[in-house]
Amino acid sequence: MENFNDTQNEERPKMNPFISVWLHPKQTARYMINEKSIGFAILIMSIGYIGSIMSGLTDSEFFTELSPWLLALLCVIFAPIAGIIGTAISALITWLFGKLFKGTGTYSDLFKGLSLTAVPFIVLIPFYLIWLITSPESLLDPNFMGSLPWIFWPAILASIVVTIWSFVISVGVVAEAHQITNWMAFFTIFIPGIILFILFFVLFFIILVGAIGVGMM
Repeated sequence: MENFNDTQNEERPKMNPFISVWLHPKQTARYMINEKSIGFAILIMSIGYIGSIMSGLTDSEFFTELSPWLLALLCVIFAPIAGIIGTAISALITWLFGKLFKGTGTYSDLFKGLSLTAVPFIVLIPFYLIWLITSPESLLDPNFMGSLPWIFWPAILASIVVTIWSFVISVGVVAEAHQITNWMAFFTIFIPGIILFILFFVLFFIILVGAIGVGMM
């Protein structure tokens, strides 16, 4: 019996999540859930969120006075924190709403699996690092009126592709973790997104009406 288990472990295919997730998100999610630790998931997020934070620097005028190299260093430092918080929230939401479709995944399964959605953002690191170093004003200043650098369009196109593919991976991860169909996984992600949008819209409307009312007094 022990020999049989040893054989099973030996035959289990090894995967590189950084590569396999691009074409096989479900298989990679299952590999992450069964074979990898929370620490490895945090490692993935720590690298991927560097690209995510860098792309978020666009039109961030608050950072125009900082050195580009300092900004790059801050992105590296805060990437693990942002990754853990963002993935923890995403895992909680998809874990709870997945129960609506009788999903069977645990919170740990979803946390480890959803860390894979950060992998595509690694591609953005060289694009935005080059942009940040060569033309920080055009990246950070929303009122920039000069000519755009050559890296502008490649960075924007890469951001669009990466964002779409990260969402595709998230659907595959939720489907695999919860053992539900892709459509059920899509709505597991889509429904809370719509609810949050409505809540923020209502909150914004209430604040706006209140501000107008105060202004008229």
